[in-house]
Amino acid sequence: MRRRSAVAAALLLLTATASVMALVTASVPLGLSLPPLTVRIAYEIQQRGIAYSWGGGHASDPGPSKGTCRGYRGSIKPCPAAKTRGLDCSGFTRWVYALAHGRDVLGPGNTDAHVRRMHRVSRPKPGDLVFFGKIGKKRIRTHHVGIYLGGGRMMNAPETGAVVRVDSIAEKKDLAGFYRY
Repeated sequence: MRRRSAVAAALLLLTATASVMALVTASVPLGLSLPPLTVRIAYEIQQRGIAYSWGGGHASDPGPSKGTCRGYRGSIKPCPAAKTRGLDCSGFTRWVYALAHGRDVLGPGNTDAHVRRMHRVSRPKPGDLVFFGKIGKKRIRTHHVGIYLGGGRMMNAPETGAVVRVDSIAEKKDLAGFYRY
């Protein structure tokens, strides 16, 4: 039953996206382009005010879920994740990419697992993923990911106590690179 409601919610979001796209596309002057689907979906999700939850978004299906306190190192004590339905950074990007691609292309893993499914790009485009941490030839140690919006900004689920929001990429010190699916 839970799987059906998650699928129904995803379909509802896709239907709403298609409706908005039809209206917006009709009003865009010729020669101008719309942002990629991943960016449009990220903004739709941001409008929902979904809370950050450590481990949220990693249930069998992408989308908001209760998080976990396993491995939690946040500043809010006691850990609120197990009682909070929401998304962590990789759960957010997983859900956006699943909606944009019609299937769970990133899978339930963390940022290290997700970066392995992508390829690095030197010239990022809106909709690419931006990873933070260290990515070497033999070892990957990432700790954060967001959806690149352009102009040095990203949409992300940043930390406990916050909601999905837009942040400057420059605010984080250890940019590991931009990746495309």
